[in-house]
Amino acid sequence: MDRGSQNEFSSRSHSLFSIMIDTQAPGEAGSGQATVTRHGKLTFVDLAGSESTGSSVAREPDQMLETSTINKSLLVLGNCISALSDPKKRAGHVPYRDSKLTKLLSDSLGGSGVSL
Repeated sequence: MDRGSQNEFSSRSHSLFSIMIDTQAPGEAGSGQATVTRHGKLTFVDLAGSESTGSSVAREPDQMLETSTINKSLLVLGNCISALSDPKKRAGHVPYRDSKLTKLLSDSLGGSGVSL
């Protein structure tokens, strides 16, 4: 994995780490449910920085493709957040499928997810 030019310890990719938790508890008396199942998901996200294709880091063809892919996914993430923050757009199409990053984060961005 190539490093960014600004920091020798930085990577040139996004990182996602998800923890999925399922718990089962006995149902309340009289509710008719034997058990209650709850699902939770905690996702830690480290986004790669946006870089210019003219920078010294992105002069090789493979690195230019990598840089454009990173920039595209950040642009699509911004488009999704913009669509979700506008009540008129939220009722319409949110472009989750336009990048792998937003596809993976779709349940965290929309619905009942909480983002910090």
